[in-house]
Amino acid sequence: MVGAAPICANAQAGQLCHVLSLANLFDRVIQHSARTHGISNNLHKEFEQYFLPSKNHIGRVSRNCHTSSILTPNGKDNAQRMTREELTEVILKLLLAWRDPLWHFHHSMAQHHDFNNFSSNKTLEMSNMVHELHRGVEKVAEKMQVLGIISNTVSNLASPEALLASDSSEWRLMRNYDLLYCFRRDSNKVQNYLKILKCRIVPEHGC
Repeated sequence: MVGAAPICANAQAGQLCHVLSLANLFDRVIQHSARTHGISNNLHKEFEQYFLPSKNHIGRVSRNCHTSSILTPNGKDNAQRMTREELTEVILKLLLAWRDPLWHFHHSMAQHHDFNNFSSNKTLEMSNMVHELHRGVEKVAEKMQVLGIISNTVSNLASPEALLASDSSEWRLMRNYDLLYCFRRDSNKVQNYLKILKCRIVPEHGC
């Protein structure tokens, strides 16, 4: 779980807890985002094998992602030009925008008997991991605000842009394969943005 900042070495009552450093919090969310993207990659490949045996069919992905309304930097250089606040907000908006679609995707896949139980469980795991990752990035943002690294203007939970993307009818009209393709793309963005943000703020830790 990446969301918990205080970590106790011993769960017994009376034991003291230590608070994770900002670098450690970054490491946790980056590792978590890497696992999330890895699962999306595996599911994407499995989905092709189960439902899209034709290579010609695979080539006709619409790629009109529901998160296209969220302005994201294209490439590392553009991401580095953004302020810390802006990049943090983009990460949080992307994660929030996938809240409902991934839950819907899991329930949709659970109806397919051809999609094995192991893969179906991974869709649920992916949905839960995005929720945890969003909480973890919130912890990172809160820590940066406390340390005065970013301003208190970062606001994502009430972001109309992200909430609209998550609740819009657009993603409901997408085919499951398109949905999975889009999440794989966005989860890769989140992972890369987190690495860029970490290296700008704590460059002495593994950058």
